Amino acid sequence: MGSVAALTRAVERRDPYARGHADRVTELAIAIGRRFGLAGERLEELRLGARLHDVGKLAVAHGVLLKPGALTTSELVQVRAHPRVGARLVGASDDLRGALPYVLYHHERWDGGGYPEGRAGEAIPLGARILAVADAFDAMTCDRPYRRARPVGHALAELFRCAGSQFDPQVVSAFLEAWEAGEIETRVPAAAAS
Repeated sequence: MGSVAALTRAVERRDPYARGHADRVTELAIAIGRRFGLAGERLEELRLGARLHDVGKLAVAHGVLLKPGALTTSELVQVRAHPRVGARLVGASDDLRGALPYVLYHHERWDGGGYPEGRAGEAIPLGARILAVADAFDAMTCDRPYRRARPVGHALAELFRCAGSQFDPQVVSAFLEAWEAGEIETRVPAAAAS
């Protein structure tokens, strides 16, 4: 798994706001996946996909990754290309190919309004639907160049609010159940803990 760690470190070097993001998303995704009964090879593919979900950001301009304000249309196109770029990177390696659907589809939305393909509902692989929730929660509870971390309560309420539109409602329910049961031991940054 040396190549996975190297790719994750490369993303984190380009974007200091991403430090620890892959680890936290992985922990969250595994907890959710277990709620769905994922085990063995399926759980390991989810783990791999979670670790590599943002690898396509290696192709996004550094200034775009760290921009403190709203993105222009052309910058947004760059950011929205990262799932396809990441899928090409992981698809080129036999060892990483199992992560491909997670990397490619983690920004699809339950209602079909996501990217890169506009898939909806169960046309989005379960693992990618799990990553969408885990990724969003971590993004909300961490500082980003364009905003400060949100409190955990805000992030949980936002997941609940977006269940059925942005997120698969069953995945949100599994996340909230795992959270309430103490099955999620993610390292929430101090700024978001309040």
